[in-house]
Amino acid sequence: MVKEECKALLDALSKVTACYRHMVLTIGGTSDSQNLREELKKTRQKAQELAVANRNKLTAVLKDKTVSKEDKAEFERLWVIFSTCMEILETDMRRALELGQEFPLNVPKKHLIQTGMSGGTSGVAARAMSVQNMKYEAEHNIDVVDLKDLENEINQVGEMMYEMEMKVNVPQWTVEAKQDPGAELKTTISVGASSIGMISVEENKSFCDISKVLAGIIFSAVLIIAVVLAVCVVKLS
Repeated sequence: MVKEECKALLDALSKVTACYRHMVLTIGGTSDSQNLREELKKTRQKAQELAVANRNKLTAVLKDKTVSKEDKAEFERLWVIFSTCMEILETDMRRALELGQEFPLNVPKKHLIQTGMSGGTSGVAARAMSVQNMKYEAEHNIDVVDLKDLENEINQVGEMMYEMEMKVNVPQWTVEAKQDPGAELKTTISVGASSIGMISVEENKSFCDISKVLAGIIFSAVLIIAVVLAVCVVKLS
C-alpha cells in the first residue's frame, strides 16, 4: 500500500515537473503572456507541494528498519528518481528566473524571441494542476512581483535537497535499474519488427523470384530476335 502511494506521488511529480519544463521554454517567446507567468507560478508551487509529500513518505519508509530488503531496494530506486525530479525542477526554476528577468512583459521595447512556436499553454497547465480549466487571478505586474518569490522558492528547493541528502544517504550509483533503458519500448518494437521482418523477407523472396523469371524471358526473347536478324542478314547477302 505504501509502495503504491509513493509511486502515485512520484508519477504526479514527474508529470507536473515535465509540464513546468514545457512552459518554461516558452518564456520570452511568442506564446509568452501574463497568463503564462501565472501558470508557471501555480505549476511550480504544485510541484513543490508534491515534492514535500514525496520526501515525507520516502524518508519515513527508508528510515524504517522493518522494511524487507527487496522493498528497501525498490524504495531506494524511487528515491533516486525523486532526487532526479528535484534536480530538474530546480534547474528549470533557475532558467525561469533568468528568462523572466531578461524578458519582462511590461517593457514595450523588449522584443520577444521568435521561436516559431505559437498557441497558449493553458492546456499544459491544466494537465499539471489536474483541473479542467485554469482560473487566472494574478495582477498585471506578476512578471515582476513573482520573480522575488521565485528566487526564494529556488533557495527553499535547494535547502530541501540538501536536507534530503543529510537524512537519507542513497548514492545513485548503488541503485540498480530493474531493466535496461527503453526496455519496455524494445519489447514491443522487437515483436512488431520480427513479424514485419518475416513478412518483408517473404515478400523480398517472392519479388526476387518473379524478377528472375522476367529477366530470363526478356533475355530469351532478345536472343531469339538476334538469331532471326542474323539469319535474315545472311540470306539477304
